[in-house]
Amino acid sequence: MLRIPAHFLAIGKPAHDRRPRVGEPPEIAVDIRRKGTLKVVSWNLLRRTGAAVEDVAALVEQHRPDLLLMQEATAPLKALPSLVGGCFYGEPMPGRIHGPAAWSPHDLPQPEILPLPESRMPGRVPPRVAQIVRIGGITLANVHLSHGQILNRRQLIRIARSIEGAAAVVGDYNAVGPVLLPGFRDVGPRQPTHALHNVLTFRLDRCLVRDVLCAEARVLERGRSDHRPIVIELTAAPDRSKRFESRRFPTIEARVARAALARLWNGLNQDITFRL
Repeated sequence: MLRIPAHFLAIGKPAHDRRPRVGEPPEIAVDIRRKGTLKVVSWNLLRRTGAAVEDVAALVEQHRPDLLLMQEATAPLKALPSLVGGCFYGEPMPGRIHGPAAWSPHDLPQPEILPLPESRMPGRVPPRVAQIVRIGGITLANVHLSHGQILNRRQLIRIARSIEGAAAVVGDYNAVGPVLLPGFRDVGPRQPTHALHNVLTFRLDRCLVRDVLCAEARVLERGRSDHRPIVIELTAAPDRSKRFESRRFPTIEARVARAALARLWNGLNQDITFRL
């Protein structure tokens, strides 16, 4: 059953200080940790003429992701749980017949919807949003960014400032060339994911992560869409503070080091006292 987020009512309101926080049942995180990685598949379906719900169901059956993120998902995709089970969340973006959607075999909490910066030029396209999902200790932003190369970078900055902790921004970036986002690393597959008129190829589908490790990244066969799906296996990195603590001297070693330094100074007849 499609669950319509109340957050769509807020689309168009200022969002510069919004920080979506989505909880998750503890058993989901336990199950992901048991497997070691979170398997994520992302696919731009090409709205009406691309991949149908049956094609998406076949991809789920073959690759068994923990989370499937879709872009340009239309109303027929609501039937996906009737074919493969699990839960589905999706809703068209403002003024469009398609939008971001998420499916998982786990009982996901309802995602948040984050409005993104939009163009102020005449004849601009309708505004875009990011779908924010939390699973396995990682916050994921499902994105289908604008084609404007300055605008889609601004949209990425809005997303990065709006989500906290271990995070991944996954989906169709529509970005040409390097994408640099402070605090994030590009771990997505390096192969082209989109072909323009079957001639020019571009790497439009990407994954940038923060405090997340990537075990594998690859592309799949294109199917009936003009984009190839990407697969990323992720795991949350150890807490930074814990990693720093692990590099410190254990208590006994620190005392020995301080005592040795004191003896050195005493041997030099220095008038210096160390409290050990």
